[in-house]
Amino acid sequence: MRNPVIGSGAALTLLVATGALAGTGADGVFTIYNDTETNVVSGFYTSEDDGDSWSANWLSIQVRPGESAEARFHANSGPCEQVVQVGWVGDGGGEVLDEPIGIDICEASNVYLEDNDISFD
Repeated sequence: MRNPVIGSGAALTLLVATGALAGTGADGVFTIYNDTETNVVSGFYTSEDDGDSWSANWLSIQVRPGESAEARFHANSGPCEQVVQVGWVGDGGGEVLDEPIGIDICEASNVYLEDNDISFD
């Protein structure tokens, strides 16, 4: 069952793929799925201070509908509760940022980005 997400942060690496990637949040690895029909993910940002400051964009390329990206947190310790913010390609080509959301990265193996909804399992 998917758990709705409420907000995410820590050092991570994203690798884009078109197929399903196995991962487990407990090992610092999870997969982000762009499950939208037409929206393109342009950014993935983390904050270690509840959104007071944000990391650089961890994505080196855009994640199109139907694609996925593996995220790997490199920190050996830190809180499981993280704050993330997702950027989408806007109509004019600029980036539109979603509201920051919280996620228990230790519990998440898969994060699903949908139109107006983010969930994890």
